Amino acid sequence: MTFQITKCPTCDSKRIKLVCKEITNTFKGQTYTVPAVEYYECPSCGEHVYDRDAMRKIESYSPAFAHRRAASKKSLAKAA
Repeated sequence: MTFQITKCPTCDSKRIKLVCKEITNTFKGQTYTVPAVEYYECPSCGEHVYDRDAMRKIESYSPAFAHRRAASKKSLAKAA
């Protein structure tokens, strides 16, 4: 985790805490799971706060970003 939060940006609760959980989400009817994502979670309002590393991990599993991964692989193949 690259940053530290001591209060929730949404409700100002000081109960926000760092957690590491599996995230399951759906994009256009396709369900995907991201294992062991570290983020801040507020038990008072349910807010989730992700740092850059967590977002990159989520994007790497999400079908919403599959076209980016495919384009990146093509670029790497052309460079080799």
